[in-house]
Amino acid sequence: MKKLQTILTEKMSAAFEAAGYDASYGLVRLSDRPDLCEFQCNGAMAGAKKYHKAPFMIAEETVRKAEELFGKDVMEITVVRPGFININVAPAFLAAHTAEIGEDPNLSIPQTDAPKKILIDYGGPNVAKPLHVGHLRSAVIGESIKRILRASGHEVLGDVHLGDWGLQMGLIIYEMSLRKPELPYFAENVPEDAYPEEAPFTLAELEEIYPFASGRSKTDEDYKAKAMEATHELQQGRPGYRALWKKIMELSIADLKKNYARLDVSFDLWKGESDVQPYIPPMVERLKSEGYAHYDQGALVIDVAEPTDKNEIPPCMVLKSDGASLYNTTDLATIVERMELFNPDEIIYVVDKRQSLYFTQVFRAARKAKLVGEDTELIHVGFGTMNGRDGKPFKTRQGGVMRLETLLNEINEGMVRKIRENKNVRDEDAETTAETVSLSAIKYGDLSNQAAKDYVFDTEKFTAFEGNTGPYILYTIVRIKSILKKAEETGISFENAALLPPAAPEEKALMLDIAGFGGAVEEAASELAPHKICAFIYAAANDFNRFYHETRILSETDEAKKASYLRLLDITKNVLEKSIDMLGFSAPDHM
Repeated sequence: MKKLQTILTEKMSAAFEAAGYDASYGLVRLSDRPDLCEFQCNGAMAGAKKYHKAPFMIAEETVRKAEELFGKDVMEITVVRPGFININVAPAFLAAHTAEIGEDPNLSIPQTDAPKKILIDYGGPNVAKPLHVGHLRSAVIGESIKRILRASGHEVLGDVHLGDWGLQMGLIIYEMSLRKPELPYFAENVPEDAYPEEAPFTLAELEEIYPFASGRSKTDEDYKAKAMEATHELQQGRPGYRALWKKIMELSIADLKKNYARLDVSFDLWKGESDVQPYIPPMVERLKSEGYAHYDQGALVIDVAEPTDKNEIPPCMVLKSDGASLYNTTDLATIVERMELFNPDEIIYVVDKRQSLYFTQVFRAARKAKLVGEDTELIHVGFGTMNGRDGKPFKTRQGGVMRLETLLNEINEGMVRKIRENKNVRDEDAETTAETVSLSAIKYGDLSNQAAKDYVFDTEKFTAFEGNTGPYILYTIVRIKSILKKAEETGISFENAALLPPAAPEEKALMLDIAGFGGAVEEAASELAPHKICAFIYAAANDFNRFYHETRILSETDEAKKASYLRLLDITKNVLEKSIDMLGFSAPDHM
């Protein structure tokens, strides 16, 4: 269905054309002065120069034509000097439009006319290591972008893109060979059925091995050399090392899936660096044979600088001087694999904004070497850091990097206490409800900030039930659910009730919010900006609560008016629940 703003633009365009002016001047937008009007059209100001006429005269002629064409059934229009056109939507027309939104399966979210196949890379964890708070933003932002684009009609695949093939694996394997040399993984000529079915370590042991080995490799050159040799043998296919690597992967992925599930984040693809290794040799050979890459001081590079660059853009290195591959190599090969397997129209990378130069190099190299089609878009959605109250990257009280699981547990424990203080929730339901509300606090706290900006993760602020927070939004939805449930219990029917024209400013403001929902989602999808959805939700929640406090709903004696109020609440609930679903969380029935 059409957005309200689109409808108003079409009406004003027709009026401009009927008055003898170009229809393009009829663009309608939200008012800069909501205290004066709801929408505005500045076309008369823009047309004054072309038509050598005072803008006020153009505006008056256009408004007269609009009133001839539409009367006041759609909008009430006034002209303000020197030529601004102020617009208020007619109450009956707004009520009808709001009812149409309620009946629309997509709740007015515009469905694209040209659906794209989009692949989003928004995980990036290394296996054998627990998720930490640094992984939160990529997971939360990427999941929301995926849901917003799907809601807009695109086909979207999310890829975790595991770090599962580098030196870290060699470090773990070599350290294991020192700790448990008797294991068959380290012996020569061992048949495959000799490898144990159970992993030779627990997850806790694995998570201790990697940081220990990594730390030792930084001070012990011989240790590092042997770990690098183990990495090389793994990558060359040594059977025992491959078998041990599979056990590391099984244990790590199971734990990653458990922690991502707690965030309500899911991936369609669980691919990693290891999957693209077969693509690297032919890709490198092609880059050399077709002249896209050349040797510079022994390293194989692709020149990606352009004449218009204001800053120096170094070449993209494909192979180091010793012939070893690096992240650039793997990422270019991943693009090759993605194009071959999925042929996406867009590949979106949700990665720390500090990697901006890196992605500029990789994207330019991929384009120059024709690894992607001419129309394939490569997009980097860079995000800022999540900081503590001291303005520095979020840490534990001891100063270390906080595990994501620890953060989730701490917030959840605090929320359980808050929920139990509320007599509306049974004790046996407190933990489930607290987990739902905690997730809203974390995700909304992150997503309400513009992705590219650093922000302070303030646990006390984010878990508050007042202000621009997830719990406040959920409390608003729960309040609506409670009213609707009471209405149903008393036998009041409202699902098919007529929506009456708004009689009070608070009611009209809420309808205007609902009318703006589709536009908010369209903008968020276009800009890959979940914070636009958050801004919409907060405004709608505030307007609902003002309407709630100023209106007798269940105690209204006029049955038609009461049913209309309840129908409006039902539409509001559906819009808010769809909104938070696109952010990646849901609302409980009680709080």
